Formats: sequence, C-alpha cells, structure tokens
Amino acid sequence: MSREIMEYDVVIVGGGPAGLCASIRLKQLAQTQGREISVCLLEKGSEIGAHIISGAVIDPIALDELFPNWFDLKAPLNTPVTADDFLYFFDQKALEIPHWLIPKMMRNQGNYIVSLGQVCRWLATQAEKLGVEIYTGFAASELLFSDSGAIIGVATGDMGLDKNSKPLPEFTEGVELHAKYTLISEGTRGSLAEKVIKQFSLRSKSNPPKYGIGFKELWRVPQSQHHRGFVMHGLGWPLDNQTGGGIFMYHYDKDLVSFGMIIHLDYTNPHLSPYDEFQRAKTHPVIRYYLEGGERIGYGARAVNEGGIQSLPKLSFPGGALLGCSAGMINLARIKGSHNAMKSGMLAAEAVIEAVFQGRAHDELTSYTERFKNSWIHQELSQTRNLKPLLKLGTFQGMMLGGASLWLEQMGIGKKLPTLQHKIPDHASLVPANEAPIIRYPVYDSVLTFDKLSSVALTGTHHRDNQPVHLHIKDPSVPVSTNLVFFKGPEQRYCPAAVYEFVEKEGQMALKINAQNCIHCKTCDIKDPQQNIEWRTPEGGEGPQYSTM
Repeated sequence: MSREIMEYDVVIVGGGPAGLCASIRLKQLAQTQGREISVCLLEKGSEIGAHIISGAVIDPIALDELFPNWFDLKAPLNTPVTADDFLYFFDQKALEIPHWLIPKMMRNQGNYIVSLGQVCRWLATQAEKLGVEIYTGFAASELLFSDSGAIIGVATGDMGLDKNSKPLPEFTEGVELHAKYTLISEGTRGSLAEKVIKQFSLRSKSNPPKYGIGFKELWRVPQSQHHRGFVMHGLGWPLDNQTGGGIFMYHYDKDLVSFGMIIHLDYTNPHLSPYDEFQRAKTHPVIRYYLEGGERIGYGARAVNEGGIQSLPKLSFPGGALLGCSAGMINLARIKGSHNAMKSGMLAAEAVIEAVFQGRAHDELTSYTERFKNSWIHQELSQTRNLKPLLKLGTFQGMMLGGASLWLEQMGIGKKLPTLQHKIPDHASLVPANEAPIIRYPVYDSVLTFDKLSSVALTGTHHRDNQPVHLHIKDPSVPVSTNLVFFKGPEQRYCPAAVYEFVEKEGQMALKINAQNCIHCKTCDIKDPQQNIEWRTPEGGEGPQYSTM
C-alpha cells in the first residue's frame, strides 16, 4: 500500500513550548512580509499538554518577545513568585541559604509559577488563530529521506497492529508528511531526535549527554498551609553526598502545591530507587508541614537534560533542526528550560523563513546555529557550564564551587575559567551490586507516601493491550544474564511506573514488561547499563494524560 502524502513548507514534531513557539513565529514573520507559509505540527499525545510535565517556574523573557501583550491575551501566567527560599536538607533539619548568597541567575523574582501544560494549550490556541495546522494523537515514528540523504519529512505510525505487528480489522496506515524543513521538538531523549543525531553524527564534537529523572506530584492543601507565590528549592537529604539531585516546591493558584524531585541519572548504586527517594523526601519535617492534611491529585515523571552546553549536539542537519530539550537546552542551575526552548523555536523559525522565502529546501539551516550562538540562550548556558561537572565532587562541595563559579560569571570574569567536561555517559555509572550498600526504604503509608501503581493511576496512562510492545529489548538474554546477575535488575528500580519486573518462569528468571504502565519518561532508554532497551513510539494518543501538570 502506498501511504497518503501531505505537503507543507514546515513540519514540526512535538507540541511542547519549542515546537509551538516555532510555529507561531513562522506565521508571525510570514504575516509581516505579507506572504504565506504552510505549517503543520504533530503531537503524539491525545491533546496538546497531555504529555507535558514540568515544575514549573517560568521566566517570561521569551514570551515577552513572542507576545509582548501576553497579559492582555490572558496567558495562564497568574502566580508571580513572591518568596524564594533555598535550603540544604539534613535528615531532620534544614539550613536556609541566605538570599544574598544566591547568584542572581538562580533567583526567581519576576518569574511565574505555572502549569506548563496549560501554557502549551494557550500557545496552541494562539498558533491555530494564526493558521497553524495542529494534529494531536499522531505519533511521528519514521524519518523520511531524499535520495541525497536529507530529511524531507516524517511518517506517522501505523495504527491497529496486533502484538505481532499483524494488521487488525481496524488497521490504519500511517501518513507521510513532506516538508521543505522538519523541526524536531519532541522533548528530552526524543525518538526521532536520537535517530537524527546518530544519522548525521551530530554529537561527534560534544560531550556525552547527561540526564536526570524528574518527579512531580500535585497536591491540594489546606489554606493554612498554602502560601501563594512561594518557591522552595533544596539539596541534600534524602540523597547522600555522592548522589546528585534536589527537591522543589511551588505554591500557586488558590490551594495547589507542586512538589517534585530531580535525581541525576549518573548515580552509581544499583540498589537506589529514584521513585522511593522521592517518596521518602516528603517525610522530612519541613516538607511534611506543607503537605500533611492535603490531597494528592496528580503524579508524573520525565527525564530531563542536564549536560548543558558541553553536551549540545550540532543543532542543524540537512533538511531541519533540533529545538529545545530535543537538543538539551535546560539550565540546570536555574532548573529551567521552557524559556530556552521557546526562544530556540523562535530562532529556528527565523532561519526557516529566510530559507523558504529564498526558495531553498532540504539544505542545512546553518543560520539557526549562528542565531543560537548570538542569543541569550547561549550566554546563559555558557555561564552555567561548570555546575554539573562540579557536582561530581559531591553535592555539598559542588554546590559551593558551583555557586562560586556563577558569582564569577556574574562579575564578568567567568569566561576565563576552563570548561569542565562530561566523560562518562549515565548508563555506564553503575557499580556491581555486591560493591554497593543495600538501601532499605520505608513502607508506604498511603497518606503522604504511595506505591508506584497507585501513582501511575493518577497519570491517566492508557495503552491498547493488543499492539506491539513499544519498549524494545535488543537482546532478550541481557536483562537476566547481565543486569540481574551483576546489578540485581536495576530496571525494577529506575523505572518510575512499575513497567519492569523480574519473575520466575518455568523455573528460570525472566524480565516481564508491563508496557501498559509506561508514562513515557524515557529513563529506561537512558539508564539501562547495556543500552539494551530502545523506547519506541506506541500508537498516537496513548501514554499519560496530564491535565494540569
């Protein structure tokens, strides 16, 4: 069967901040020149925002540029930051870092606490008003190439296949979307982004990528415990000094609290369970004070980029470009990436408009890279380049030295500092289980702490049962022969959704994959010690259904 083909000037993969802002900027620029440009945006979630999860405290700098009148347009930035605390946690106490010691870049005055999903839905409304065609529930699963090897578009995945990849009566073939330029904005560890990076060797001159796993719960708390506009960040307990990560808490709306934790995926102990560290963090007296008596109404998890500018791949390739978190533009020091993602989409749009209106197609958007290098994104990521490498010295030492490096940057002399490098990819950091201390986690109380399955239930995750498993095991023998033997099966612990479990089958141990639980965090694709797991897109419209995350 020959697939249906749809033609556009630009196809954008991913309906997050980067892709949406790229689509809007394309239409805005075309309007100012009195010309037309056709733009299609694909989102694999059932709706815009369905797969969006973030803290989130957003810097409005990019939004100010895109829509100077965003307030009048009723953008959902309704809770300005009013208080901004930074704490170092011990097991029963916490030390507040004086505000004057915090580098200016890490402060949150002028920022807003938001639901990033709601922001994306608002951006989608603005994009559609400008004429952008947005198709939700369609997963771009395949890159399309010209005879010369350039990207000429993408194809959506087939729908209605059984678990053996055989067509069912309701089978629907995927559609090809051809474009002069294809912009990839799938978020962290995107499937097509990884294929593009490998196809064109875009990481040949960069450090290995670095990642964390970010958890978030949404709580509705009593008014007496709610402080609208309050922001808290913290390091230390429950993690030991050699395990990177930290917590965040944001109070917004009338009674909502976002509580979350990021754990760096270069941790070494295979007995560590990131999910259980997150649950344990809520038992600290400082955190318990704000959450106890409240109701947990949301949960989610997602991998986040942490490598910074050293780990950025080349941003352009023949026929397109990488945007936002598909490239890795999160600023770890600020725990923010949305503003950078939005700006990267705008910069890519400027390069695309220039190319299309010159009559070009499928060539490399080198001007996007130049625009990026001259932007405030590049300046910001350059200033924070040494924070992540310094954290390898230990959380406390890294915090002190990283803070000093940011102060030097603020004083204008940081450019003279050498750039420290990332040398080891996260999947290679685990030590053998018999060389690491066993960690005993408290029993869940179902009041403040919860098991994985009850948490997954809050995500609204759904996958059709009879379809090919989207978590591909390259060598089926590796999970038992290597991961279980040497690392005690870390898949069971690093996954935040109980997807992987080892069970006895016919007298032997085997890996069971509960793919229906998958919340699309991509952690398994990153942390598997043998890189034996490949996360592939399931049918469009499936996965989590985050409403206000």
